[in-house]
Amino acid sequence: MFTASTERLISPTESAQRVRAREIQVVTTAFIVMFCTVGLALWGLPYYYDFMVRQFGWTRSQVTSGNAISKLLIGPAFGFLAGWMIDRFGPRRVMMAGILMASIALVGLGTVSSLRMFYFFYILNALGFVCGGPLPNQVLLSECFEKSRGKAMGFAYLRIGIGGAMVPWISNFLVQHLGWQAAVRSVGLSILALAFPAAYFVKEPPASRISELPRSQSTRPPVSILKVFTTLPFYLLVIGSMCSVAAISGVQQNLKLFLVLDHQYAQSLAARFLSLVLTFSIVGRLTMGWLSDRFHPKDVMVLIYSLVGIAIPIVILSQSRPSLQKSSA
Repeated sequence: MFTASTERLISPTESAQRVRAREIQVVTTAFIVMFCTVGLALWGLPYYYDFMVRQFGWTRSQVTSGNAISKLLIGPAFGFLAGWMIDRFGPRRVMMAGILMASIALVGLGTVSSLRMFYFFYILNALGFVCGGPLPNQVLLSECFEKSRGKAMGFAYLRIGIGGAMVPWISNFLVQHLGWQAAVRSVGLSILALAFPAAYFVKEPPASRISELPRSQSTRPPVSILKVFTTLPFYLLVIGSMCSVAAISGVQQNLKLFLVLDHQYAQSLAARFLSLVLTFSIVGRLTMGWLSDRFHPKDVMVLIYSLVGIAIPIVILSQSRPSLQKSSA
């Protein structure tokens, strides 16, 4: 009796404050988790490729294939499974599992000396990315925000750029003082220390609120997933996203090798250049989040794909240090 009467006495202002507090917590959690699982674990690993090539005698193709092989195996095999698990258990639990796997993967990569174990831990890292990266964070943000989802996701994705911009400097510092293998292990432990508590304590929206969102936002009946697979726009979207991500990932995986091994950049100068590239991506993430709230998502995607297509030839055609530095500005 007392509890029910107390709930009825909660003012609209207090209710709005609770919703606002939950939204801030969700955005902050996504901010921290993607900083770790994407900024540090995904964007950070290529910084160590040239050390692996020199110490173990592996080829560039072998070290960069870790990312390609892991994505080809994990994407098709676990993409839908991760989505089903998120629907079944909620994004929070899946996110915690992904963070744990990403942390273990980096600690493992800091101890390996064989290609077989290198690929094993890289596959584990990719699984951590699927379970703890953008997918569960997007679901969590979508469940929490009815309006301004684009800005919320843009702010959360901002941490990817910040993480990517910081990790070259962090890694360069750790390598100088600990060696590159201990540096990788330290980054892995940092992911566990930062991201796991944030995911553990985040509060998911109540199930009743989630179930009401589709009815309150749209009068159209829900579309069957099987029907989606029979539409041409779905496959065009898949192809466009695949090509864009592949282009960006290809540059990111090879850029440190290109700078250090081909152009003989010092480690500190390569770290500065890599950080500069990811710093500019921060502006892009915020801008695209703002644009997606004001223009049709298709138009924003076309703009993004066009910018990626224009930028890559500039990197390829840049053969000198001055031109490389100009292309990053």
